[in-house]
Amino acid sequence: MTPLDYVWAGVLAVFQGPELFSLLGLPIPVTVVMILCGFLLGIAVGATPGLAGPIAMAISLPILISIFGFTPDALLPVMGFLIGIMKGATIGGAVPAILFNTPGTPDAYMTTLDGYPMTKKGQAKKALKVAHFASVTGDTFSDIVLILCAPFLAILVEAYLDLPEKTALLILSLSFIAAAVGGSPAKGLISTGLGLLAAYVGTGQDFYPRLSGGTDVLAQGFPLAAAILGVLIVGAVFHELALFWREKEGTRRAGPDEASSADQRLRVSDIRRLMPYISRSALVGTAIGALPGIGSTLAATLGYALGKRRHDRRKAEGDPGFGHGAPEGVAATEAANSSVSGANLIPVLSLGIPGNTAAVFLILAAESIGGFNPGPSVFNFTVDVVNPEAVIAFGLFTCMILANLMNWTIGGLFMRAMGVMTRVPKQILLPVVLILTLTAIYVQETNMAAVWFTLAFGLLGYGMRVLAISPLPFVIAFILGPKIEDSARQAFAATGGDAFFLLTSPVAALFMALSVLVITLSTRRKKGAT
Repeated sequence: MTPLDYVWAGVLAVFQGPELFSLLGLPIPVTVVMILCGFLLGIAVGATPGLAGPIAMAISLPILISIFGFTPDALLPVMGFLIGIMKGATIGGAVPAILFNTPGTPDAYMTTLDGYPMTKKGQAKKALKVAHFASVTGDTFSDIVLILCAPFLAILVEAYLDLPEKTALLILSLSFIAAAVGGSPAKGLISTGLGLLAAYVGTGQDFYPRLSGGTDVLAQGFPLAAAILGVLIVGAVFHELALFWREKEGTRRAGPDEASSADQRLRVSDIRRLMPYISRSALVGTAIGALPGIGSTLAATLGYALGKRRHDRRKAEGDPGFGHGAPEGVAATEAANSSVSGANLIPVLSLGIPGNTAAVFLILAAESIGGFNPGPSVFNFTVDVVNPEAVIAFGLFTCMILANLMNWTIGGLFMRAMGVMTRVPKQILLPVVLILTLTAIYVQETNMAAVWFTLAFGLLGYGMRVLAISPLPFVIAFILGPKIEDSARQAFAATGGDAFFLLTSPVAALFMALSVLVITLSTRRKKGAT
């Protein structure tokens, strides 16, 4: 099969997959329906303060696996649903930021700077339209870059990097994530070290489990879903509940000021004026998203800062400045943080390295179901024998394109209708999220030990948040830890037992030197900043 044959096979896998029902004699594939359902759910959770796309993905994943099973046919429906949530939550997150000055995520804070002032002027609908257009434009650009770059990067890695180089590349990725994510490189390294420690509990060779303390309950290691959902979701719920109890007597949020005389339309002239800000932020967000672990907060900050610099130079007299209700500020921020999502899958599909929390759950789905192992071998375009992983990869690209089409057509309507979700009280929402998460864990693992592990990791995640330690390096290290060990074992055997295999190869030695350099430079930068 040629590469184009694989592309077409991926498209057919989506549209000619298992049929869910028939409408007027036309078969409706289950994957398309799952993308739509995930997309609508994503908008709802994104518009709900206290919820986010990763929480919905975490709760949905075990339930979906229990419904669709562990066969390869379940990969595209399940991952299509997760992609729909990721896309929907991206645009839904702007709703509470604009209407109620309540950023549901850190990157949405920049949207409040101009979105909420527009609401106070009676331009809430226009602000939501600007946010939707900028978000979908940036997201679409990022997906195009993903589709074009991921296969070529994977082919280059597979062609030129051997086992020692791949091991060193994984170590470099962990070093980069530890240095870039969190309050400081030291905290990032602590989070990464804890993740590696947890990953190696119960693992080992020749039926001798490590770090199990001689107990049967630890001999099999920690379940992947329990560790990830515990640290990311349960820890976040515990932290939010603590904040809610502390701020219980805070002031009541004011609603938007709907001035009927305000202009709510988004004209072609407005789009023409916004496009330079959107295009620049889309480039920034895509570049940052391609680097594992950095995330959308930095992209939103840089996009806003660059947009402000341009706006200050070109602002006409009488136009609002950034921070005072400028539509350009909303556009610059939303285009930047939305363009991260597609590019974040570049290291996932080409290297098997998750770049953000949403990518973590896509990898978790792939490992739970089986039949798809993200990494360089995915885009191995074999001629004689069909590579099913390449078909799945192009099926995922098709799912992302479908989700973007839904975003362009119906996303704005549902986004503006989700303002009601901002009224859901946290004292009801957070316990429901906790119960659903624990139920989803039990559905997948079917034993109470996994539930207790989840709660224990939730307490760890809560403690990390209290100490301002990001849990993302922990999660990524937990996922990559076994891969690093397997790759190192294979490289050690392939090099004839050379203990210095990471230094004898020039490329591997370069990657290891870069790992040390990244940590050293980030440490000095933090000291200089203080």
